[in-house]
Amino acid sequence: MPGRDMSPHMRRPVKRHLFDGKTAGTGFAALAAAGFLAGAATSVSAQTMEAALGRAYAGNPTLNAQRAAVRVTNENVPQALSGYRPKINASADIGASITESDTPANATTRGVHSTAISRLAPRGAGVTIDQNIFDGGKTRNSVSQAESQVLGARATLRNTEQNVLLDAATSYMNVLRDTAILNLNRNNVEVLEEQLRQTRDRFQVGEVTRTDVAQAEARLSSSQSQAILAESNLKTSIARYRQNVGVEPRALAPGRPVENLLPKSLPGALQVALSGHPAIIASLHGVDAAELQVKVTEADLYPVLGVRGQVQQRYDSTAFGDNRTSASLVGTLTIPIYEGGQVYSRTRQAKETAGQRRIEVDTQRDTVRAAVVSAWGGLEAAKAQITAAQAQVQAAETALAGVREEAKVGQRTTLDVLNAQQELVSARSTLVTAQRDRVVASYSVLSAVGKLSAETLKLRAEHYDPRRHYDQVKNLLWGTQTPDGR
Repeated sequence: MPGRDMSPHMRRPVKRHLFDGKTAGTGFAALAAAGFLAGAATSVSAQTMEAALGRAYAGNPTLNAQRAAVRVTNENVPQALSGYRPKINASADIGASITESDTPANATTRGVHSTAISRLAPRGAGVTIDQNIFDGGKTRNSVSQAESQVLGARATLRNTEQNVLLDAATSYMNVLRDTAILNLNRNNVEVLEEQLRQTRDRFQVGEVTRTDVAQAEARLSSSQSQAILAESNLKTSIARYRQNVGVEPRALAPGRPVENLLPKSLPGALQVALSGHPAIIASLHGVDAAELQVKVTEADLYPVLGVRGQVQQRYDSTAFGDNRTSASLVGTLTIPIYEGGQVYSRTRQAKETAGQRRIEVDTQRDTVRAAVVSAWGGLEAAKAQITAAQAQVQAAETALAGVREEAKVGQRTTLDVLNAQQELVSARSTLVTAQRDRVVASYSVLSAVGKLSAETLKLRAEHYDPRRHYDQVKNLLWGTQTPDGR
């Protein structure tokens, strides 16, 4: 609104159109000619959609937290592999003992009374080694389970990446849309202010009535209210953009749909989604991990075979200065007979969990299917809306021009002019929204089929490889530092 103290984001002009595309036709040119999307930024200063998505990919906290979760899951593998390795423990002890003996005189001692005091410092050290030989398959299945968890975590990371990139693309287009709508409403306020001035001038000379002036005043107040609302919506979109991308929006360049990356048809999109969507893959790995947990739990019912080796060195055990060394190698066999029914209950519980995970896979497939159909329908609707809105804008512009000319010769009232102006503003807002919806819908379809990623979009950002950390920690035998030095 004129005279209002707008923030730098509010004052910044928007692009001439929301996305580039051959299907835009003359609609964008009409919008630019109308003057509400004036002031296109240069390619040097404009922040592009690709740059915004690259920044979100590199620094979004939600995505970085999920990457950390993958690294946490990676550590399950070396923990499971430890079951194959020996357990070595060292022990040491030291103490003091005093023994005093008093032997009275008797026939045995030939009448001699004797007293003896023994002071010893018994001490020693030893090493014990336990090596598992057979544990009912518990270690083997634990390793397989940990690997399934890692694969599931990677799939979840890919799905999180999709969601973050989609949120970033949506917030980018929301800023463009709301900036354009704000400019539309500001321009409408200026037009209606001029319309009110002209109406008042005509009222002064008796060409119109007080009712016409009141109608113009009411319509101006309404447009001012709409401008305030549009400003509020833009502020909200800017805040969401900052949350998703990590920086304030600065001179955003037009966005483009990614329809060239999409399947050619809805059946093709469904096939791609159901065969490779990361959410489904994560669910399938969850089933594998749950089924392996059944075997891990059942292993507690099987015998455990192992070997224990022990070496000890003792000093002052029975006499001052004595020195004894002992070594042993013992095979151990532990056969569980009855443990109160706990293991049986945990096994049944694990089986029910596995059944739950299988049902969740079906649920996830249905969710993905619904998302694909919905996103595909949204994209088709947005395309049709753009065509209809372009025709609506052209017709509204023609109608407004005609109504204004007819009003000059008294064939139209002031209300007719105001209504025609409002219809044009509404048509332009519809076109802006449809343009935004098409771009967002194309990203939504790409996400729904499971292909929205930095690699697919060829973003200029360092791609995160979860396998790197896994390879670094998988066979680590000792050390508490993480691979990044913490």
